[in-house]
Amino acid sequence: MPSQPSSNTSSHTFSQPAASSSPAEPAKRARCPACLRAESSCICRWITPVSHAVEVLILQHPLEVHNAKGSARLLHLSLPNSHMLTGEQFAPETLDELLAGKHNVLLYPDTPGDRSLGIAPPPALDPAILSDPAPFSARLRLVVLDATWRKSRKMLYLNPLLQQLPRLPLRDTPASHYLIRKAHAPDQLSTLEATCYALMQLEQDAARFVPLITAFDGFVAQQLSYVMAQGEKA
Repeated sequence: MPSQPSSNTSSHTFSQPAASSSPAEPAKRARCPACLRAESSCICRWITPVSHAVEVLILQHPLEVHNAKGSARLLHLSLPNSHMLTGEQFAPETLDELLAGKHNVLLYPDTPGDRSLGIAPPPALDPAILSDPAPFSARLRLVVLDATWRKSRKMLYLNPLLQQLPRLPLRDTPASHYLIRKAHAPDQLSTLEATCYALMQLEQDAARFVPLITAFDGFVAQQLSYVMAQGEKA
């Protein structure tokens, strides 16, 4: 198992404490302390540390924490300059602290349907960031919502501070490798893929993030093997 990520990564979870087990309940499976999965399905072999200038803040919906198909934990463990916070609605002071000190960009499309939900239109992204992002990279923070499409829109609705962030549109992305989860549109990507492509765009260095995309393919293959094994037992 690879070593733990460097100390500048952090993960905070806002959730209710787990209920204590009674003697009649079966013992819980041992979990890997790094990837939080059962030790028998640990994904730490796919952790691929990649240096990056743009800071990444991953806001993860609680339903994604123990989702075996989720890619955000692998992403977080592979990006040394990343932070992960779990929750659906965050205290404004918490988000204020997390968003302080840098220019924040939300990795999220600006869809017309947001207005019908009462989600405010986002401010315009500085054109210079799109035309020549490299000089800005060290001063940028990419904010990523890790959730299903429906849940991510709810997170956006419940957190007005996120609505105030300019949004980054992804350009010319390849087809998703995320074969283990149903996409509702051809251009929908996993959290890991979308973040990697955004970093490629912002840091103008696609080759540096290719090893992490390759590792993601291994992660997907591992999850598919479990699905196939379950199908054979059925």
